[in-house]
Amino acid sequence: MSDRKRAHEGNGESSITKRLKSETTTANGSGSSTPMSTEALIAQKRAEIAAKLAAMKKNVSQAPTPSLISTPLSHGASPSPAPGLPAADDVARKVAEARKLVAQAQSKLAVKDNPYMSLARPGKSKAPPPEPAQQGAGLKMAAHPLLLDNTVPAPQSKKDRYKPMQPKFASIKANVRNAPTPPPAPTPVIPMENKANPYAAGSSAVPDSGFEGAPRERVGRSFRFNPKGKYVHIANEIRRETQLEQLKQRIAESAKKAGLDSEFETLEKNIRRDAPPDTEWWDASLLPNKSYDDLAQGISQMNIRTPNSPITIYIQHPIPIPAPGDKNKTVLKPLKLTKKEQKKMRKQRRQAELQDKRDRIRMGLIPPDPPKVRLANLMKVLTSDAVQDPTRVEARVRREVAMRKHQHEKMNVERKLTDEQRQEKIENKKLEEEKKGIHGAVFKVKTLSDPSHRFKVRRNAEQMSLTGVCIFHPNLAMVYVEGAAKFIRQYKRLMLHRIAWTEAARERGAEDVEIDRGEDEEGKDSAAAGPSKTGNGDEGETPVSLENNQCWLIWEGLLRDRAFNSFKPKSCPTDAAAKEVLGAKLAGYWDQAKNWKPEDEELF
Repeated sequence: MSDRKRAHEGNGESSITKRLKSETTTANGSGSSTPMSTEALIAQKRAEIAAKLAAMKKNVSQAPTPSLISTPLSHGASPSPAPGLPAADDVARKVAEARKLVAQAQSKLAVKDNPYMSLARPGKSKAPPPEPAQQGAGLKMAAHPLLLDNTVPAPQSKKDRYKPMQPKFASIKANVRNAPTPPPAPTPVIPMENKANPYAAGSSAVPDSGFEGAPRERVGRSFRFNPKGKYVHIANEIRRETQLEQLKQRIAESAKKAGLDSEFETLEKNIRRDAPPDTEWWDASLLPNKSYDDLAQGISQMNIRTPNSPITIYIQHPIPIPAPGDKNKTVLKPLKLTKKEQKKMRKQRRQAELQDKRDRIRMGLIPPDPPKVRLANLMKVLTSDAVQDPTRVEARVRREVAMRKHQHEKMNVERKLTDEQRQEKIENKKLEEEKKGIHGAVFKVKTLSDPSHRFKVRRNAEQMSLTGVCIFHPNLAMVYVEGAAKFIRQYKRLMLHRIAWTEAARERGAEDVEIDRGEDEEGKDSAAAGPSKTGNGDEGETPVSLENNQCWLIWEGLLRDRAFNSFKPKSCPTDAAAKEVLGAKLAGYWDQAKNWKPEDEELF
């Protein structure tokens, strides 16, 4: 306890003096050595600080923070630097300079490894980084910083991030072609001095001059080369037309010499072309005087913006017309059942109707039917009554049987259609078939002189509601019919298969008993039968042989509407008369039938 003595608090020595005394004692190694003065201590500390600073400058990679030896202060004393010691601000500044040197050294090492790491990073350093020194020599020398792209890189996607760097200049011709085109030069503005120039811009042109939107600058015309063979083709077309006209003239002259003027009446019309009209129909409604001379008056005088003009600003929606194909839509036919299936369906239907009737009787909706008594089941149904008075029961049963028969026949008569109703029903069916579409057919017959053949051709056409014409010519006969598709099929079967064209009609009464008559009556009969045995409608001729007679189908197809109102036979001695009967639209069928030959004749 005696070794530890508390210092006297009121001896008047400060804590700094005590600290200096203790340090002096420690530095000397013994407490009995002579104490150092204050100036010597300060000089010693300055030497230590200078040594530390020199060490920091030598070792750049390490930046030790200089530790200041501070003297312990007492609780009540304020820190006051001793004279000659460095201040805290100086120390902090030196530490910052040391850190800056360390960062520069690290950046130099990074540039040495990768020269592309010297790009500026936006927002991190305000001052530009120092220029790196050239590293290596020859092919290993790094690129100059001015050749590098120092611009701020645009935000890239994940795909573009790893793409190779492209140079900013075009290295090959492909890159030169792909280089962006420079923006067009601005168009020079034409001064507004000469307003009477019609070739100036649209804004500076005079409105009364008639030039709206004139070009800003005159462009020279380029060469337009004609393609190879252009005029040769035009010359060939002119030669072909000339040869065609000459051919038509020769045909017409030969026809006149042969006496076939009627055959080539239409050909002469085609040779001489009509002159063009004064006004085309599509322009007539726009011209005031219906003449092209009105164009000299100007566009403003045309019938374009007037109330009577065919051109309006409104949209006209045409009335929808059903398509022709809608009439030919096929209706699905019911499934065709066999006889066994038909009986089964009928049995099931009758059983269902009987069960429904029984249910109604049970519910009291309808009265039950009286018992159906016959002579066969008389004793089974009326057992006691039949035994007591069989005569009266039999008479009553016979009356009931007669009554049921009368009721059945009455119902049949009520359901039976009259002649008018039956004909109306047939006509309605024909109209329904006709709504599906109009079809036509053309037949060629070698000889149509037999009366039975004529009657079948005409009568079947009338019964099937077919219209058309039958033309009798000295060389052939043509039959043209039009109507519903169903009846055209039936008529085609009649003409091609059912009629025996090589068999003549049997004489009426040939198989009957012969009757003796006088010479006058026989002469009358022979005169009456004479015209029927002649040729194709010409009276007074000898009978024509039917040995090689035949009928061919020349044409069949779909028509828009009917050309005739009924079926009528016509005798035409010439081709012109036949074409006149057919009309302008159907005249081609006569030429087709006249020039048509069967396949077997064409081979030989």
